[in-house]
Amino acid sequence: MKSPSDQLSLLKRGVSELISEEELKTKLSRGKPLVVKAGFDPTAPDLHLGHIVLLRKLAHFQQMGHQIVFLIGDYTGMIGDPSGRTEDRPALTPAQVLANAKTYKAQVSKVLNVKKIQVRFNSEWLGPLRLADFLAIANKLTIPRLLERDDFTERLKKGASLTVTESIYPLLQAYDSVALKADVELGGTDQKFNLLLGRALQERFRQEPQVVITMPLLEGTDGVAKMSKSFKNAIGITEPADQIYGKVMSVPDSLMLRYYELLTEEDLAAVKGMHPMQAKERLAFLLTAQFHGKEAAQGAQDQFTKVFRQREQPAEVPEFKIPDSFIKDGKVWIVALMVEAGLAPSKAQARRLIQQGGVDLDGKKLTDPEISLGIKPGSVLKVGKRHFLKLRL
Repeated sequence: MKSPSDQLSLLKRGVSELISEEELKTKLSRGKPLVVKAGFDPTAPDLHLGHIVLLRKLAHFQQMGHQIVFLIGDYTGMIGDPSGRTEDRPALTPAQVLANAKTYKAQVSKVLNVKKIQVRFNSEWLGPLRLADFLAIANKLTIPRLLERDDFTERLKKGASLTVTESIYPLLQAYDSVALKADVELGGTDQKFNLLLGRALQERFRQEPQVVITMPLLEGTDGVAKMSKSFKNAIGITEPADQIYGKVMSVPDSLMLRYYELLTEEDLAAVKGMHPMQAKERLAFLLTAQFHGKEAAQGAQDQFTKVFRQREQPAEVPEFKIPDSFIKDGKVWIVALMVEAGLAPSKAQARRLIQQGGVDLDGKKLTDPEISLGIKPGSVLKVGKRHFLKLRL
């Protein structure tokens, strides 16, 4: 195991906050593997690059010989983490939670050595709790401490709903640290309150408090909001290679250094010396290769060059059969077709795409969203830079 100072240089890379560095040094100096915990509520079945930020930091600890506990919050997942929420979160059923959690191990294996991690479910200790047990835990938390959460106080000020179930979520997450005797807990910056509550609860149970490490929330492809499938700006790690590559290429140049720091081991000084396009192409290749292999990454890169630089049609284009009801007098209204084919969420958006010059039919740009056109079998409809559809009658 490396010396504490050598470990710290890697463990601090990309970190938002470390509480506290001195405590972590003390724990590392003992020369024993630390129990490093990160919790994931299985509220969705697929992980995206935002999750990888946290997984990579776990990988750093794993490289140093520490014990990683990948905690699946199957019990708390039925409540849903209220962090950052302005309204109550719909509850999930046990079946939904377990179905979402089922895919996690295979996805995590892209970053961590899953043979050496502990995968735990917090239903192991939360499920058997009797009411008396729970009340004994709850007695260690005061209402003023709970209301230190900004999102809770904001909701109450606005008269919004805050269920009792949501309000005890931080307590249950904190008790996970007690049950696991965690030395370190990792989470996003939006989890800081929950992680610090874990420290406090461990002290109440006469345990040494865990070190808290918060990681930045990675911005999505829009370059503004945090990466989230609900914001439609996420890059899922199970998406096809060409989609991962293409989405990374669409990330704003201003975020390149941040993505490199949080998602790769690349030398940041070298990245700063790259041309922005060169840096983006390398990042797209590295991330695609991580989840699909180098051969698939090379194929995605070649495909991107062919379609977006040379303006050629991709080798494989999905087909769509036009319903007979959409054909009138041998012609089809493209706006309605785009919505039916899933290329636009609404007719209003389809009209805007055409007016903005983002729609081609057989290589000819469409300009009038109100006219209907004759469609030949095999005609190719292109929407935006990335979506192609071969039409069948």
